[in-house]
Amino acid sequence: MGLSYRTFGFKCPPALAFCRMTHMDSKPRSLNNPFSRSPPREARLSEAGEEGSIITLREWQGWGTTSPVPTIVTRIAEDLKDLEKDMDAQMSFGGNGGKLQGHFKIQEDKKHRATYQALGDSEQKLQFFSARQIACRLLGSRGYLCQKCWLPYEDCMCSRIAPCKLWHGIRFWLYMHPKDFLRQNNTGKLLWQLFGVETASLCLFGISEHEGIMWNAFKLAGKDKVWCLYPNKNAVVESVQEAFDQGSSADLEFTEAMKNGDETLNFVLIDGTWSNSAAMFRRLKDQAKLVWGEEDIRCISLATGASAMHKLRPQPSWDRTCTAAAAIGLLYELQLLPKFSSFGLDKQAEAIEDALVVLLDALTTRRLRMGRSITRKVRHTSDIC
Repeated sequence: MGLSYRTFGFKCPPALAFCRMTHMDSKPRSLNNPFSRSPPREARLSEAGEEGSIITLREWQGWGTTSPVPTIVTRIAEDLKDLEKDMDAQMSFGGNGGKLQGHFKIQEDKKHRATYQALGDSEQKLQFFSARQIACRLLGSRGYLCQKCWLPYEDCMCSRIAPCKLWHGIRFWLYMHPKDFLRQNNTGKLLWQLFGVETASLCLFGISEHEGIMWNAFKLAGKDKVWCLYPNKNAVVESVQEAFDQGSSADLEFTEAMKNGDETLNFVLIDGTWSNSAAMFRRLKDQAKLVWGEEDIRCISLATGASAMHKLRPQPSWDRTCTAAAAIGLLYELQLLPKFSSFGLDKQAEAIEDALVVLLDALTTRRLRMGRSITRKVRHTSDIC
């Protein structure tokens, strides 16, 4: 049976419809608008006191992971606490991305740059960079962001998300860049909100504990059960049909194995900006070479389509979309294949679509309340719902 490709149109209620204006058409925002930025907030290091640790296991796992607290993240958080004592000043965060602010930022910046330069190799530097990003974001978000949806508490959308089960034969791996960790408009977080952290697992780029867990799972599964959803133009890329439509007899054996829970298909979703994703994909290839002896990790291309999030977070082209939209596209395309048609993947894709609309609504409401623009430069308008 041939796979008929289609454009996936994501649900978009009329209340969320955006006028197609460019930045030049929209009214300029006042630079003095007191609501256009998040107010500065102080990190409350003293709140985490379990066994004297700055970041407790409960807090760490509350952000969407099952791993232990990474050692290097704890060490950097402790260094920040020591710097507070030395300076007799409390660190504060604010602005876009919740970055360190004020005099503390200046001193911490000098210290971390010196530490970074003193590190011996690129791997140590990557791990330090990733851990520092994560530690600062976590400390700056404590008491400010909801741990489940990563939105400020006043905008929490958790009550509007209806968790459901993903078919047991699929496991998503959210391979996330540290600069996307705790990012409010990140869409990968929706997958574990819906399906749970065991089915949609967070793996932070450059964090050895996370990457070790993911690759141990890949070793057990075998290379033929691991795919990466990435539009890689420098390698052989398969469509969903090419990857999984193996013929009637093979399909029958596959379906029986899937029904019995004997096999799990692992899909890596690279969750980061497109400028960062190339380095993340290279790291996957390097690790694949160490594990399997060859660096080519199997890539799947999807039929492209518009995501509701393109309104607030435009993409450079239609073969590049947000993380949740990639998961939606994969589930819909798998549903079209006979071997997957009985697993209800289309219903699970619809659940992600619904969650994506909830996130868009929450972000839009917040931006309007804070006096921020909700229009973006129009790209590929013919496909926007």
